[in-house]
Amino acid sequence: MDNFYTVRTLTTQENVMTLGKQKVAVVTASDSGIGRSCAVMLAEAGYTVGITWRSDEEGAQETARMVESKGQQAQVRQLDLADPQAGGQQLAQLINSLGRIDVLVNNAGVMTKADFLDVSFEEWRKVFTVDVDGAFVCGQIAARHMVDQGDGGRIINITSVHEHTPLPDAAAYTAAKHALGGLTKSMALSLLPHHILVNAVAPGAIATPMNDMSNSEAHSRRMPEIPIGRPGDTREIASLVAWLCSEWATYTTGQSFVVDGGFMLANPQFKGYHH
Repeated sequence: MDNFYTVRTLTTQENVMTLGKQKVAVVTASDSGIGRSCAVMLAEAGYTVGITWRSDEEGAQETARMVESKGQQAQVRQLDLADPQAGGQQLAQLINSLGRIDVLVNNAGVMTKADFLDVSFEEWRKVFTVDVDGAFVCGQIAARHMVDQGDGGRIINITSVHEHTPLPDAAAYTAAKHALGGLTKSMALSLLPHHILVNAVAPGAIATPMNDMSNSEAHSRRMPEIPIGRPGDTREIASLVAWLCSEWATYTTGQSFVVDGGFMLANPQFKGYHH
């Protein structure tokens, strides 16, 4: 008998099919980097994927081709969270076009480098608008659809290792990622009765375009300030996201999973990398 804290374990077949309908994942900012790898790995797990982009439509179309190469359908839509309410409308339109949503990966984010004494209010608000307000709006829209569907769901918020420790000279980014970590926990408690599980993944230095690196460099570039000695591969983040959306993650909610090459163990003076 279900109670407040019970989430029914899904079989493998149920994990990609719900009441005879193909399961659907939406990954924001999936035109490159971590978002693209998440989209591809979720396609490998059997999901139809909604792909969003802000300024790189060509990158989003390439992600769609990669998803389709895995035998899954993809839909692409522009989504700009600089205006979270307008971005939320774009997400709602995408969900309606896809027919449902079972997974949301809140991956969109921006950052600015400025010390606390130097950051302007406009810069502060820009980071919070996308990284926190955008995740809130998208998460709420997706969760309401999941509640109406009645089949549960998963929401994964991509935060940062700086959800847990400050990035020097990046007051707004650090505060926003801490806030998103807190939002993750609140969402998890609120949505548990609806069998919606919410977790965060907190990457360290990852080989993304934001860091002017590609996945191939994750295994060749040396980073002595990271204990493991190299940056992370985007697929090392995406594989955790895919697991959190799987049948074997039904006992996990409200957690933040740090994937940082041991950075949090030593916590050296970080030089400015972010996910």
